[in-house]
Parts: sequence; C-alpha cells; structure tokens
Amino acid sequence: MAADNEITRELGEVQGGRITFAPDVIATIASLAAAEVEGVEGMAGGVVEGITSMLNNKKSITKGVRVDVNEDLVTIELNVIIKYGFKLHEVCANIQNSIKNAIETMTGLTVAAVNVSVQSISFEKAKKQPQQPAVEPAAAEEEK
Repeated sequence: MAADNEITRELGEVQGGRITFAPDVIATIASLAAAEVEGVEGMAGGVVEGITSMLNNKKSITKGVRVDVNEDLVTIELNVIIKYGFKLHEVCANIQNSIKNAIETMTGLTVAAVNVSVQSISFEKAKKQPQQPAVEPAAAEEEK
C-alpha cells in the first residue's frame, strides 16, 4: 500500500497495475527543470532547510521546492533566486512552463499550478584580475 505522501498513477486496463512517485522525485524534476531556465541563479530554502543542510553537511537538490498532491493533480511551490538584469516576470513564466512540461512529460501526472516565489536577486560578483608583479626599481634600471 502506498504511503499518504506518495503519488500514485493508475494505469489503463491494457497495461494494468500502478506507478507510485515519491514526492522527492517530483520535487527533483521541478528543481532541475527550473535550474535550466535562463536567469535562474538557484533555489532558496527556508530556515529549517538551512539548518538541516548545515547539520547534515550536504546540499539538497530539492531545496526550496514543495510538492502538494490532490488525487492526480500536482501543485508545485518554488522559492527561487533570480540573476540581476533579467525580467522577473518572464523568468518566472519560463520556470512555470518548464516545470509543468517536465513533470507532465516524465510522469503523466497533471500539474494544476506552479507557484513561483522570488526570494532574492543575485548580483554577479566582480572577478578579481590577477595582479601583475611590480617591476622592482633595480630591475628597471638594468633594462635601460
């Protein structure tokens, strides 16, 4: 018997049986689909996820993604960090389309909604240029 938090898809009479998806599978698909969208810096987790990752000393690929299931309908809630300079509404619309298409294509489930929450904007850090060694005065005089 499937656990309450698992997602089950009944197959037709020809195939028979059922397929069960763990919520983490759906969250992983959503996270990877969102990460592929241009303008997305990453996912933003909550306080609990931050503390858990510090204690476990590992990063979760499903950080910032929550999956809710009602029968065969899936709702995704996603917290993202967007790169500065991109149009937020366009990036979010692309995230929604990408996640919906990925989940429906890979699982056959119906996505009812993809709710995107922009938690932060990231700014590109200036890359340090390697400093050229200063010419010593003695070496400069020898060259003359």
